[in-house]
Amino acid sequence: MTTFTVKPRLMEFSPSKLNTFLFFKLPAAFWSGVRVKSISGHQCVVTVKHRWVNQNPFNSMYFAVQAMAAELTTGALVMMQIKLSGRKISMLVANNNSNFTKKATGRITFTCNDGHLLEEAVQKTIATGEGQTIWMKSVGINEKGEQVSEMNFEWSLKLKS
Repeated sequence: MTTFTVKPRLMEFSPSKLNTFLFFKLPAAFWSGVRVKSISGHQCVVTVKHRWVNQNPFNSMYFAVQAMAAELTTGALVMMQIKLSGRKISMLVANNNSNFTKKATGRITFTCNDGHLLEEAVQKTIATGEGQTIWMKSVGINEKGEQVSEMNFEWSLKLKS
């Protein structure tokens, strides 16, 4: 007799599925033009284009729109790692800071390369049952390759009972 186990199907973390998630769960980001372009275990890339709907009075992108795009690069990686763990873990931004170095005009690409930090934090949360915090950085680059902003998000991870 052959026995086998069926693993629960994990949501595929693709740009199109994450963008659909944005439409239903984060409509302000979706309507502002925030879009996931790529995601892997270690990196997430999100873009947003300066348009009338997301501008500030100074003819550049409103800082909160940049923050939505930057946070998504980190949050999508957190969601993916939690899903891969197979456990119920809550996630929450506990702190953040930003630095703006140039006017954000045109298409801005935000990239987070800190996915490698998450596996250890999630495993430690599961092993100890204690909450963990982790800082992740997202950098926004304009079409000329110039950095326009850098944002850091402190994520809090806790095992749900």
